[in-house]
Amino acid sequence: MRLEWADKLRTQQELERLQAKYIGTGHPDTTSWEWKTNINRDTYSSIVGHPALLSYIALASNEPVTKVRAEMIRKMIQPAGPPPAREEDMIMGGQQS
Repeated sequence: MRLEWADKLRTQQELERLQAKYIGTGHPDTTSWEWKTNINRDTYSSIVGHPALLSYIALASNEPVTKVRAEMIRKMIQPAGPPPAREEDMIMGGQQS
């Protein structure tokens, strides 16, 4: 039984270490918007970083590779749209009215 607890503790510590090291792994407080943003940015970054995949997408969309690369980089700015309003902002806004 002690071995199981030690394994669980070690696994939890490893997960926390990875979450601290890599932003995209998320944590309990990660919002849906943050998660979607990280996933989309990782995807666009991977496409831009792999020339064969970038060429494939450019060919499929009948666009020049440079245009597709620029579009992917532009999409990385806000890939999941603008961030939703935070609760603190809504509370503060309601008190000032």
